[in-house]
Amino acid sequence: MDKNFYITTPIYYPSAKPHMGHAYSSIIADFFARFKRMDGFDVHFLTGTDEHGLKIQRAAEKKGVKTLEFCDELSKTFIDLSKTLNLTNNDFIRTTEDRHKKSVQFLWNELKKNGDIYLSKYSGWYSVSDEAFYNNDEIEDLDDKKVAISSKSLVEWVDEESYFFKLSKWEKPLLKFYKDNPDFISPKSRKNEVISFVKSGLKDLSVSRKSFSWGIKVPHDDNHVIYVWLDALTNYMSALNYPQVDDELFKKFWPASIHLIGKDILRFHAIYWPAFLLAAKITPPKKVFGHGWILSNEEKMSKSKGNILDPIEIIDQYGLDPLRYYLIKEVSFGNDGNISQDKLEDCINSDLANNFGNLCQRVISFTIKNCSGKIPEKINFEKDDLDILNKYKENLSKIRLEIDNQNINFYIDYIINSLFEANKYFNDQEPWKKKDNPLRLNTIVYSTLEIVRKVSFLLYPIIPQSSLKALKIFNLTEKDIDFTSIGDNTFLKQGNSINKINILFNKIEKKND
Repeated sequence: MDKNFYITTPIYYPSAKPHMGHAYSSIIADFFARFKRMDGFDVHFLTGTDEHGLKIQRAAEKKGVKTLEFCDELSKTFIDLSKTLNLTNNDFIRTTEDRHKKSVQFLWNELKKNGDIYLSKYSGWYSVSDEAFYNNDEIEDLDDKKVAISSKSLVEWVDEESYFFKLSKWEKPLLKFYKDNPDFISPKSRKNEVISFVKSGLKDLSVSRKSFSWGIKVPHDDNHVIYVWLDALTNYMSALNYPQVDDELFKKFWPASIHLIGKDILRFHAIYWPAFLLAAKITPPKKVFGHGWILSNEEKMSKSKGNILDPIEIIDQYGLDPLRYYLIKEVSFGNDGNISQDKLEDCINSDLANNFGNLCQRVISFTIKNCSGKIPEKINFEKDDLDILNKYKENLSKIRLEIDNQNINFYIDYIINSLFEANKYFNDQEPWKKKDNPLRLNTIVYSTLEIVRKVSFLLYPIIPQSSLKALKIFNLTEKDIDFTSIGDNTFLKQGNSINKINILFNKIEKKND
């Protein structure tokens, strides 16, 4: 079995400071990366910034600074965000790096060598905001302005010399590729959208611009810069040292296991990108997952609407792990998710403070008081104990399968149900009434402590800092976290001392409480 796993976020466009959508994509990617490492995989996790194009150039000009200086400043905010979100990315790539430039120009030459690039003239609609070309049927009038129907971004008419990629040539090969690789596009609703679009007919794609200079030059033609999406998409390979296809990093991790992206850039990743790769005789990635948008008051967050929730401000107020947990739980993965501070506070109180935090504190206090602060040595599992403990081993394969299908909703529901069952088990068994039966009392305590350990392992990809705090109860560290061991009912060393821990999650006092 292949135990290598390569996951990528979209590389973020640093025209403004990071917002909650960026945080969401990164947190989800980190969740998968942490889970796979926990399950024994060699993981490569990439994020970064896409720094070329007219939009960036104009933003820098407006600010009155050099374009690279502008990129340096904003890219740093995304690097800082990665640290703030406690991401475990192995690499952070910038498209202004030399390693990326070399990869892009090599890919361009491969496409040209294979007869898939030609010089002609482009006339049509272009959105600077989206860095995308649109057909006439994708444009509408809005407030006396031309906008893209899908994004509502302003478009402008472009009429200039351009290099083209023979996208039309790859219409049938793409459809065959989708058929042969049914899991390439997820979720299924997005797959259907892509296939429908391709079947409607593909036109050759303009892949260079002469009207601006901020980008990677077309090899042997400095009058043109390479279209930002051909440039940007190549980052997934340039981070693996492409074109050195014999490089250990490239051989180990390409094709990528999954590109995690927002649904608004699905076309670029699910149509253009595999077409470029097939044309260059490179295996496309195994999967592209287009997740939904993070909404505020049922609207997509945007600077113009003034409804952006700043992830840094939320973290400063509530902490990182509560935000990570809330975004993973509240947003049904693959769909749009409407978030609010009020719902965040409810989530902290119900799931984290009352459910997980309360279970930890109850069993610690009881163990210290009734078991001399040690993991009980003499135990004898009965049916009630094994019924709840064995569920974890029985569900290992199911959990792996659901994660491989990106079913985060199953994972989080499984944890919530496990915590509910654990609290119910402790209440129903009433160990405080078993003081005249020390063997039974010890077994109940040991079983509950094991459940706390198992759940803490499961929570690690979601709330790593809080999970590690909980594991300090048992003097366990990050190195001890192993997914398979969740099926072990006697992982905890009997007779070892346990530690008190501070309250994991402070309950939020609601204004209307």
